[in-house]
Amino acid sequence: MRKSEFIGLMSGTSLDGLDIVHVSFSKNQVLEDEFEILTTQSVEFPIELKSKIEAHNQLSVAQIFILDKEIGRFCGNAVNDFLRIYKINPSTITAIASHGQTILHQPKNGFTVQLGCGATIAAITGINVINDFRTRDIVEGGQGAPLVPIGDFGLFQNSADSFLNIGGFANFSFKKGNTIIAYDICPGNLPLNKLAKAKGLDFDKNGDLAKSGEINFFLLDLLNSLDFYNQEGPKSLGTEWLEEFFFPLLKFDKEIENNLRTVVEHIALQISTTLNGINCKKVFITGGGAKNSFLIERIQHYFNGEVIVPSTVIIDFKEALIFAYLGFLYTENRINALASVTGAKKDTIGGVFHLA
Repeated sequence: MRKSEFIGLMSGTSLDGLDIVHVSFSKNQVLEDEFEILTTQSVEFPIELKSKIEAHNQLSVAQIFILDKEIGRFCGNAVNDFLRIYKINPSTITAIASHGQTILHQPKNGFTVQLGCGATIAAITGINVINDFRTRDIVEGGQGAPLVPIGDFGLFQNSADSFLNIGGFANFSFKKGNTIIAYDICPGNLPLNKLAKAKGLDFDKNGDLAKSGEINFFLLDLLNSLDFYNQEGPKSLGTEWLEEFFFPLLKFDKEIENNLRTVVEHIALQISTTLNGINCKKVFITGGGAKNSFLIERIQHYFNGEVIVPSTVIIDFKEALIFAYLGFLYTENRINALASVTGAKKDTIGGVFHLA
């Protein structure tokens, strides 16, 4: 059985670090894709580099290009350190698949920008690099996102019939016939973290603070009545929607614990109603919200099916794993962006290849 080893790199908008995963891909006897995570690491951004990324909208065009190379050097050096620490032979790696650091995403205007120069990473590591996975889909009229669902069904198809990610927002993917559908359900960690910060916490660990509060049923009804929930999917949410429609409603209860408790109930209800509506039997939950045991408990309370929470490694490194998988699909000349998910005119093979 032929195996291909890849390095996946993922850096999200939270800038909490560069996730690195070393993974092996192969096919089983019925030609399904299989994977084995070999090693993982998360590397913090240097303070100076992180500050530049955070201030990217204040930089000139020339400074943006300089930053692109700086992030590329950081990623390349991080991979070299990773290979050295874990004694991985670079010659065994087919390619590095890098998501890059998103600074602009404007599919309506026909472009998206992820910094982290692929040519620089290839030059520093001596390993082929695939990056810029979103542009081809956008050129074909898609949103360039989400790209994760093809990995959900390509790598975890035997684990569940729906895949839920609870990050800043809660989004999910499922199959309708043979077509993969994906869209946002409701807010996720963003409002929970904002409320926790009002109590001096970065986040509400295990949902303990929420659990200590009481449901404000008036507020819960207001949240559940938001117009977004009457719209048919595919649909998406953004921080602007939270600021305009969601956060103003939280003023109806002065207690942070009660707000947290009510928002947890709201999230659990919206997620469960959506999953029950598609007759989901098993849901596979990842993202930071998967570690909120109280939220998971409330989802299970309303959901008619089985909740599956994978290992911490999968929760923490799933996106890096899936971008490695997108790189694997690219090298196999197989589709890695689905029109049914992104809204593009056709399925595409996204990515730009940089020969080492």
